[in-house]
Amino acid sequence: MFYRIVTLIGGIVFVAVLFALLWFFCRKFLERHGVTDMVTDRATILATWTFAGVSVGLLFAVVGAFVLGPWAFYRTLRGHDVPISDAAAVLWGLAIVVAALAITGIGFGAFLIAVGAV
Repeated sequence: MFYRIVTLIGGIVFVAVLFALLWFFCRKFLERHGVTDMVTDRATILATWTFAGVSVGLLFAVVGAFVLGPWAFYRTLRGHDVPISDAAAVLWGLAIVVAALAITGIGFGAFLIAVGAV
């Protein structure tokens, strides 16, 4: 029973880590593309919608996260007037989603091994 509680708490922590990574990567993306005003707010909005797309995509099928996440990133980015082409926006969204999910997945896998759940 103890391992189940620890694993549940660890899972919740890693969901927060996933959002934090998405926010960090979105912020760096906006800074790289010259956005200077309200970067924190814009990064939060961009990360929130990207996180929502990834989450819904993970519910349907794991592959859906790699479709809905970048699509949500692209659709949200269009409202921020960032000078970038549509294709580049989708590819940046895919890169951000892949990087955040990979880092979180590796960390959670290591966590599960550390607590003996795997």
